[in-house]
Amino acid sequence: MNKVTLAIAAALVLSGAAFAGETPSAEGAKVYFINLKDGDTVTSPVLIRFGLSGMGIAPAGTELPNTGHHHLFVDRPPLGQGEEGADELLYSIPADENHVHYGAGQTEAQVELSPGTHTLQLVLGDMNHIPHDKPVTSEVITITVH
Repeated sequence: MNKVTLAIAAALVLSGAAFAGETPSAEGAKVYFINLKDGDTVTSPVLIRFGLSGMGIAPAGTELPNTGHHHLFVDRPPLGQGEEGADELLYSIPADENHVHYGAGQTEAQVELSPGTHTLQLVLGDMNHIPHDKPVTSEVITITVH
């Protein structure tokens, strides 16, 4: 990373806006849940179908304009809401139980969730698992698992 990029990253972190990388997203791009809506009651494993309009899907590591791959955020604050630790997403979306990567270009997944209430958000990541500039994110939905 050169000094200019580091200065920009530092400014973003200090401004609280550091939740996107440098890869541009297409104007009007949207990511959404196809088969789930806020308030749904489901059983585990949960089939989740990922929708995307205005951009294309490409596996992680593939450098093509206006493409990315899906990440599912589970039970974590929404991206871009000023949550503590959001600046780590400037570099890469972590891979853990709250950040599930679909780097092979998957457009649906069976997800094991414990009984109870869960929040879900889809986030499109670039070839390096970094949210685009302007981030392409779904609304956060809350589901209940029986």
